[in-house]
Amino acid sequence: MPQGGTLTIETRNARIDERRSREQGLAAPAGPYVILAVADTGMGMDEVTRRQIFEPFFTTKDPGRGTGLGLSTVYGIVKQSDGLIFVESEVGRGTSFEVCLPQVAEVASPQQPRPTAASTPGTETILLVEDNGGLRKLARRILVSSGYRVLQAADGEEALLVLERYQEPVHLLLTDVVMPGMNGRVLAERVGAVRPGMNVLYTSGYTDEAIVHHGVLDEGTAFVGKPFTAAELLRKVREVLGTDEPEHVE
Repeated sequence: MPQGGTLTIETRNARIDERRSREQGLAAPAGPYVILAVADTGMGMDEVTRRQIFEPFFTTKDPGRGTGLGLSTVYGIVKQSDGLIFVESEVGRGTSFEVCLPQVAEVASPQQPRPTAASTPGTETILLVEDNGGLRKLARRILVSSGYRVLQAADGEEALLVLERYQEPVHLLLTDVVMPGMNGRVLAERVGAVRPGMNVLYTSGYTDEAIVHHGVLDEGTAFVGKPFTAAELLRKVREVLGTDEPEHVE
């Protein structure tokens, strides 16, 4: 709202029927929901823009002005919570979002810590590809401290050069999904052509629900979301590599 305006945030209980969800191409059971509604009186959106706002790589910002509002992340969180999100907007009249989350009657019980294989030392070699230098350094430190040998690259092209120069077995490609130039999925396909059988683990700040929904990754693909804890990363790496002795991947 560059000229000022009103931002309204509201919560309420409501019952959502199947007809309303079908109107926006959504599918969810009818029933009681908790609504979080956010509305502004700003610039609004045209219909073409509105249809794309939840796509992971869509932004209305000019180059160098950021990558958008993270609405695909919001979409993924809502879907993973079995919820719905409705959007209404008109150019010059503002925009409203309604996040609808299913009501629950039972009291949440304390979450029990899950068993983890994160403490199991690793011996395999991992190719880490991450364009954010700080995150790359952190992930490398976590993996090395657990015994893994780590090769690293800032983007897909550099990763392919690293593999070309490194002739020993590499057991896992750990790559960000969204990177400048070559994205993680394309990189994995090219790596698979020169190193068949290499395991792949994707990571992203977008949720796996959002990325799968928009066709960036296939459902069931090994994925760990950012930000991750050391235990989460090591557990997922061990899960993808398996608990047996490492196989030599040529």
